[in-house]
Amino acid sequence: MSTPELSRRAFLQGSVVAGIGITLAPLGSKAFAALFEEQVTRGPEPWHTAGGQARGRIDGVSKVCGGKVFARDIRAKDMPGWPQQQGHALLIKATRADHLYQGIDLSMLGDELKPDRVVTAADLARDGIAFPEGHSPDPFLPEGQVPMFIGHPVALLIWKDFDRYRRAKNILKFNEKVVRYGAQAPLYQRDPYGSFRFVRVGGATPFEPDAFSSLKDSMLFPLIRERKPTWGAGNPTGDLTAQGIYHAEQMQSKLANPPEGWMVFDERFKTQSIEPAALEADNGNGWYDPATGTLHFVVATQCPFEVAEQTAHMLAPSRFKVTKLNMHPGYTVGYGSKDNNIFVFYAALAAMYGDGVPVRLANDRYEQFQSGIKRHPFDMHYQLAVKKDDLSFQIFRAHMDVDGGGRINYSPSVAAVGATAAQSIYYLPQSDLAATAYHSRGVEAGSMRGYGTLQTMAATEMMVDEVAQRLGVDPIELRRKNVFKSGMKNTQGAIPAGALRLEEILDKAAQHEVWKNRDARKREEEAKDPDNYYGVGFAICQKDFGTGSEAPMASVEFTADGRVTLRQIAIDMGTGMATSQALLVADYLGRPAHEIRTGVTEWSELALTTSGNPYLISQSEQDAALKNPRWVGKLASPSSATNSAYYSGHGTREAARILFNHGLWPAALAIWGRGEFGGLANPYVVRREDANWVEGKLTANGLPPIPFELLAHKAHELGLVTGVSVHGFNRWAWAEGEFEIDGKRDTFPLDAVAVKYGDGAPKEKKAKMTSHGFHLLDRTAISYPPTQLNNAMVTYYSPVATLVEVKVNKGSGEARVINHHSWLECGRVIVPELVRGQLEGGIAMGIGHALLEEMPLYEGGPGDGTWNFNRYQLPRAKDCAVWKQTAEILPPLSPSDPAKGIAEVVMIPVVGAIVNAVAHATGKRLRDLPLTPARIKEALHG
Repeated sequence: MSTPELSRRAFLQGSVVAGIGITLAPLGSKAFAALFEEQVTRGPEPWHTAGGQARGRIDGVSKVCGGKVFARDIRAKDMPGWPQQQGHALLIKATRADHLYQGIDLSMLGDELKPDRVVTAADLARDGIAFPEGHSPDPFLPEGQVPMFIGHPVALLIWKDFDRYRRAKNILKFNEKVVRYGAQAPLYQRDPYGSFRFVRVGGATPFEPDAFSSLKDSMLFPLIRERKPTWGAGNPTGDLTAQGIYHAEQMQSKLANPPEGWMVFDERFKTQSIEPAALEADNGNGWYDPATGTLHFVVATQCPFEVAEQTAHMLAPSRFKVTKLNMHPGYTVGYGSKDNNIFVFYAALAAMYGDGVPVRLANDRYEQFQSGIKRHPFDMHYQLAVKKDDLSFQIFRAHMDVDGGGRINYSPSVAAVGATAAQSIYYLPQSDLAATAYHSRGVEAGSMRGYGTLQTMAATEMMVDEVAQRLGVDPIELRRKNVFKSGMKNTQGAIPAGALRLEEILDKAAQHEVWKNRDARKREEEAKDPDNYYGVGFAICQKDFGTGSEAPMASVEFTADGRVTLRQIAIDMGTGMATSQALLVADYLGRPAHEIRTGVTEWSELALTTSGNPYLISQSEQDAALKNPRWVGKLASPSSATNSAYYSGHGTREAARILFNHGLWPAALAIWGRGEFGGLANPYVVRREDANWVEGKLTANGLPPIPFELLAHKAHELGLVTGVSVHGFNRWAWAEGEFEIDGKRDTFPLDAVAVKYGDGAPKEKKAKMTSHGFHLLDRTAISYPPTQLNNAMVTYYSPVATLVEVKVNKGSGEARVINHHSWLECGRVIVPELVRGQLEGGIAMGIGHALLEEMPLYEGGPGDGTWNFNRYQLPRAKDCAVWKQTAEILPPLSPSDPAKGIAEVVMIPVVGAIVNAVAHATGKRLRDLPLTPARIKEALHG
C-alpha cells in the first residue's frame, strides 16, 4: 500500500501521481468551454425564483437540447487542440468459458478493413502496462488460458477512421469464427471474493448494552477451505470470532428446537441478474500526444478522482513515458454502474495505442449488455422466530450467497451491505447475518442502484407478510409491533441517527382507503373483472445512505459585485445534484449560486495528505496520522451511495456558513453600525442567530434589510472572508476541527479549511493567501470518528413505504400494477420536484425488478453478446400506473432537519409490495424473482 498512498498524498498537493502530472478540466473549465459549463449554466435564465425555488434543473436546457455535456457526445473535433481525425476501437471477447483461448482470426476482414492496431495481453506485458490491481488479473486473456467469465476481453482493435471501423464491426459482430478456441478445460476457479458475518445478542431491552455485537466487539470473518467459508466452533471464552460463533450456534439451536409458543419461518428467496440499462452506455475518448507525453482523456465516470489516480498508476511504468494526464469528466448517468468500472481503463488503453490519433471506445447496446456491470443475484436462506402471544420477533438468521460474476469489483462490499440491510425497519433482539460473494463465469456484477439492499430487504418484506398470514394477523400491525424506534440498536449494535419516523408511516398506511378496504375491493374488482385476480400489497423499508468513509469537498466564493460561484467534487449522474447543491448555498448566502462547477478534482489550496485504508486503519495509526495537521482520513468521495444530498451538501453548507459568519455577517454589522454611538443598530440587541434572509436581503432584529450585492461589496471592501474551501470526513459521524479566522477560534464539522480575503484586505492579510490564492488554515485541534465505528456499517437511514394494487390474469399468469401510493421521509426537501422524480423513477425500476427483468446468468445470457432490448423487457408507462400513482413526502420535523439521501431507497419497497399483492390476489406465495407469467402460472395451475 505504501507506494500508492504516497502518490495519493501528493495528488491534491502537487497534482502528481507516480511521476505523471494530472489536471482535470471538468465542468466549468474555461479552457474547454465548448465542452462543458458555459452552455450548461446559461439556461434557464433565471433558473430559480426570487424566493430560491428551482424553476428547472440548472443543467436541464443544455441536456435536453443536445449540448455537449455528456462524454458520449464528444468527438475529437469538439476538443480544442485535438487533431480533427477521430479513430474508433472495439473489444473482442471470448464467449466460451469452458475452452482454452487460442487467439483471434481477422482474416474475414481482408486487407482493406483490417484494424490499424491490435492490442493483446502480450502487448500490455511487453509495454509495461500495470492494469489497476482491483481490475486484475488478465484485463486481456492471454492465449492458452481459460476465460475467467463469459465475455472476457481478449483484444482491442483500433481503426483510424469511422468508415472502415463501422464496416469491419458489422462483419465481426456475432461472428463466432473471430475467437479461436482450443481444448475443453475446467472452468476458472478462485476463492470467494469476500465473506462476512454479523452477530448480535442484545441486552434485556433494546436500549441496554449488547451482550455481543459487531460494533461493541467485532464482525466475523471465516477461514476459506475448498473455496467455501468455514466458521469453526464457538467458544464463549475464546477470541471474539469464537465468541460470536458461540452466540450464533445458540441461536441456531433455538431455531431448530423453538421454545413453546414460538413460530419459526424457514424459507429461501432468490433474486435475478439485472441490467442497469443506463441511457448513456460506457464510453471514453482519448488522445495520446507522444510529442508532449500527454494523455487527453474524456470519460464518463462517477469517480473522476479514482480514475485519474489509477490511470496514472497504470501508465507510469509503461514504455509510453506519459508525463501528463489531462482528464475531462462529463455529466453522466448510471446510478452506480459507472463507479469502479473497468471500461474506462480500456478506453485509456485505446488512446495510448492510437498512434497519435484520438480514439473513441464506446459500447453499443449489445456490447453494454455483454460487459456492463450487473446487479448481483442473491440466494437467501431466511429464518425468523416469532413469539405468538405478543407477535415479537426473537431471532433472525439470514445466510446468503451472492453471485459476483467474473471480476471482484465491489462484490465483497455489496454482500456485506446486503447482509446488514436485511434488518429493514425491524428491531431484532438477536440476529445472525452472513453473506459470501462468489466468483462465477457470469458477467461482472458491481455497484448498482440498491447495492445489495434491494435483494435482502425485499425478501424481508416478503417474509414478514408471509409470517403475518401464517399467524392470522394484519401485516401492518405485525410490522408496528416490531418496528425499529429511535434510540434502538441495529443488527450491528449501532444507534441510527436522529428520529426514526417509521411508526408515523405505518399509521398512515394502515389508514389508507386501499389498505383498509382491501378485502372488499378484492371482491368488487373480481366480480367486475372475472378474468383477473385483484390484490393489494404493502411493504416498507429504510436504507442507509453513505459509505462510512465519506469525504466531501466544496468551495464557495462571491465577487465584489455579488456573483456567487460554487465548486463541488461531486458528479451529477442524473440525480439533479448540480441544481440542489447550487440551491443549498442560499441557506447562508440568501441566494443560490450563480454558477456551479461539478466534478472538480483539483483542490490544491487544501494541501491534503492521507495514508492507510479508512476502513482498515487502526486507532493507533489514525491517532499518529492526525498529528500532521494536513492529514485526512480519505481524500475524496466518488458520487455514489446516495451521498449527494447529505454528504456533498454538508460541504456546500459548511463552506457557505463560514462565508456568512466571517464575511457577510460582519459586513452587515459594519453597515448597520455606521454613525455615532453604534448607529441604528445600537438601541437593539443584535444577535447572529436572529439573522434572516428575506427575498435576497439580510435582516435581523428589526434592522433595515441589506441586499446581498451590498453585503458582498462591503465584505470585499473590509477585506473579510469572501471565499471558503472545505474538506470533511464522515465515518458514521463527522470529524470536527478547530480553526482560527481573523483572530477568532471556531469549531467546524470539518478537517480542512482554506479562506480568501476580500479585495480591500491589507497587504499583510493578503500575504497569507499563499496556497493557490487561499489562506490555508492550520487546525488547532481535531476530533476524529473512532475507527471502531467502521463496524457500525450503517447509522443514516431514509424510509419509504409503498402500497400497490395488482391484477393477475387467471389464464396467462401475467401480473400488472394498476396503482400505487408511496410515503417517503427524507428530512428537509431541497427540490421537491427532484425528490418526486427520484421516487417515480425508482418505483419504475422496482417494478421491472419484481415483474419483468431477467437474464440467464451464464450460457445464453448477456455475456455472449446477443442481448439487447428486443430480448430484455424494461417497464414502460403501461406497467407503472404513471397517470394514477400518488405519493406523500412527509414534512420535516423542523426547518433545521438535514436532507437525507433517497436515490436508492425509493426503488425497494415496491418490489416486496408487488409480491405481497400477488399473494393477496392469488393465495400463492412466490419467493423467486421476477414474478414472470410462467412462474405465476405454474403456482396457479401446477
